[in-house]
Amino acid sequence: MEYKNLNVTNALGEFTCREYDDRLEFRGLRYANAKRWEYPERVDSYDGVYDATEYGSCCLQERAYTVDAESNPWFWKEFREGQEFTYGEDCHFLNIIAPKNAEKCPVLIYIYGGSFTGGSSDEGHLSGVSFAQNGIIWVAMNYRINCFGFPNHPEIRDAQGRCGNFGLYDQVCALEWIKAHIAAFGGDPDNMTLSGESAGAMSVDLIMSTDRVKAIGLKGAVLMSGAGIQRAVAKPKSPEKGKKYWDQVIQNAGVSSMKELKELPHEELYNAWRKTYDAQKMGMTEVLPSCDGVLITKENFKLSTVPTEYPQVYSVTMNDMFPFALLKVNQMCAKKGMRNGNKVWMANFARELPGDKVGAWHASDLLYVFKTQEQNWRPWEEIDRKISDQMNQSLIAFVKNHDPNCDAIPHWEPGTKNPMRFCEDSKMMPWDTKQLWNNTIHHEGPI
Repeated sequence: MEYKNLNVTNALGEFTCREYDDRLEFRGLRYANAKRWEYPERVDSYDGVYDATEYGSCCLQERAYTVDAESNPWFWKEFREGQEFTYGEDCHFLNIIAPKNAEKCPVLIYIYGGSFTGGSSDEGHLSGVSFAQNGIIWVAMNYRINCFGFPNHPEIRDAQGRCGNFGLYDQVCALEWIKAHIAAFGGDPDNMTLSGESAGAMSVDLIMSTDRVKAIGLKGAVLMSGAGIQRAVAKPKSPEKGKKYWDQVIQNAGVSSMKELKELPHEELYNAWRKTYDAQKMGMTEVLPSCDGVLITKENFKLSTVPTEYPQVYSVTMNDMFPFALLKVNQMCAKKGMRNGNKVWMANFARELPGDKVGAWHASDLLYVFKTQEQNWRPWEEIDRKISDQMNQSLIAFVKNHDPNCDAIPHWEPGTKNPMRFCEDSKMMPWDTKQLWNNTIHHEGPI
């Protein structure tokens, strides 16, 4: 779609952004500065006219060092084919898509997934265009991941008692930046919904229980394919328990301490971490957010701390990563979130995507929620576009009204037993636990 550059002045400063017929896009806005393994410092002003026409760098990850189509062919083909990205440790950027002449619009904030090892806010399956076209401001952030975002070793504990979780602190810093400055872009800082998928949903789950995020005053949360994993299964580890793994990274790097590891060129650090990660049967668990001692502690992150201050939506896809287990931890979280009369809805994406027989695989629902099917290779049918409209409109309704019900779908009751099953005949239906269990045992998806 064609655009032209537009100079805009608001309460935050002067910007050059992209102007489309129906929206403005501010790309690559810096929200913080941070050196390696140091906590982010928020940026609240800019010098001169800020060029917000191109995306900022995303965090260094596997595809920064390899050919993406070879190292991660599935998600490259589905989400990144034909795109180019910039990478760096300096990756504290966010993107805003706003309706033209926006004024006190509700805000939808999205945190991307990628197993805390990959991902970025500008991949092809993510888009805020449909939200801007419906009077909502969309914000998506980059944050530090893998060895740059989640080291866990006692030697990196700082004077305030914090140890690791730099990626989570990036997310919280971005949320606080949005709270402070979104009004300058036409958003309502008192009406913000937080969302995420996979590692992004895990991030939402982790940070929405913290005092810093509670102080922001969110109005809702949407957690897709990830909620509850660290509350119920892969619980955050202490730095003492993470030490053994990171001592192996130190050894693989040929240095003697975390201090020396911190000073290595980024590719040497990444390669030492990746070698350690690949050698572990459960390497993914070693890069998950941990108990840093301040933001995330054993006391403030458990099942009993699922917030009940605002409505939530939890979702699972039919061929998700271990879908039966994911359903159970989602249900546990949802039930806790329904205390004190709070409303929680559950969804099950069950459309078998056209083009192969892999089913409703992990993250496939994002192509529907964000209406990005036309950027994908699959031979979409009219029913796919209908399901996409249903999922997109229900999220728009939730952001605006804190309730996902809308004219596009049958009535959707809150609760954990009968989710809205988005499929060829979308409606509330009981969970197909037999099929979910079978899909867990005979897993065929990309993860």
